Amino acid sequence: MEREFTAIFEKRGRWYTAWVEEIPGVNTQGRTLKEARENLREALELILETNRELANKQPKGRIIREPILVER
Repeated sequence: MEREFTAIFEKRGRWYTAWVEEIPGVNTQGRTLKEARENLREALELILETNRELANKQPKGRIIREPILVER
């Protein structure tokens, strides 16, 4: 499944900082914009994978999983 998120990049001195607007905690940095993009994609994938694993470890019947749609 492909999803779209908003990546924000900020040049700070000789580094780029980067974060995902929609998901707090997904942030990184890189010496180049390319490196920051690659690091951010990896950080986002790891957070999404970890959140899925944590939800799947919950005892059956304690969580409800359903899609949620929001307008931009």
